[in-house]
Amino acid sequence: MHRHITDPIERQARRRAGAKLGWYIHAGVYLAVNTLLAILSSMGDRSWAVFPAVGWGLGLAIHGVVVFLATGGGGLHQKMVDRERQQLLAQRDPW
Repeated sequence: MHRHITDPIERQARRRAGAKLGWYIHAGVYLAVNTLLAILSSMGDRSWAVFPAVGWGLGLAIHGVVVFLATGGGGLHQKMVDRERQQLLAQRDPW
C-alpha cells in the first residue's frame, strides 16, 4: 500500500531518487540492447550496430546530465532517498 506523502521534503527526496534510479534503468537497457545489436551486427558483412549505439548513447548522456546535474550523486534507491532527505532538511533548517 502506498501512503500519501505530505512532507514536501520527503516528496522531493523520493522524486529526485526516482529520477536517478530511472537513469540507471535506462543505462541498463541501453547496455543490454546494444550488446545484442553488436552481436547481431558482427554476424553480418557490415558493422551497423555503432549507429544506434551512438544515437541512443547521446540520448542517455543527455538524460544523465539532466538527472545528475539537477540532483547530484548516485547509489541505491533507499540510499538516495535518505541522502536527498538529509540535504533538503539541512536547507530548511539553518541551525
